Amino acid sequence: MKLVVCFPGIGYHCDKPLLYYGRRVAESVGYKEYKNVEYVNRIGNVKGDPVKMQAAFEDLYGQTEEILKDIDFSGYDSILFLSKSVGTIIATTYAERHKIPCRHVLYTPLEATFDNCASDLSGRAIAFTGTADPWVESTAAITDRCQKAGIPVHVIEKANHSLETADVWKNLKNLEKIMALTADFISR
Repeated sequence: MKLVVCFPGIGYHCDKPLLYYGRRVAESVGYKEYKNVEYVNRIGNVKGDPVKMQAAFEDLYGQTEEILKDIDFSGYDSILFLSKSVGTIIATTYAERHKIPCRHVLYTPLEATFDNCASDLSGRAIAFTGTADPWVESTAAITDRCQKAGIPVHVIEKANHSLETADVWKNLKNLEKIMALTADFISR
């Protein structure tokens, strides 16, 4: 039995394109069970404020513990965590703290995503980031952190934190490419 768990970002819920289609791609390769983590951000204006971001993480992580408390992860043959933005921090931290042998798809990870990863993610994760993402200090910082963690990272030129550009047709092509890479990773 295979399980996919979706961890949204702040303002980027599980029905937005990356997580929605990521989950659908996972379903297409046998992940028939899924759980959307639906937490509520109660801390405002976190962008650029490390103190508020940490407070938001702690609150959202606490909600995640409550949401996932009844799942017996040992009952699954394969577990996939799909995550977006702050959800990438929550997903990697949750997997580490609970020793869950899962794979990760990290859509627009933040630098803090890698802070709680004591175990090697090489071969167990894939990441996507944009060159115009205002939520990260620099694309180079994310690609460097991915490289150090053994995570292949795909960089989308001129893409923002939703991995979108000003060109809607380019966005559709990018989404197709991102989902194809996601499917390839999940299928291995």
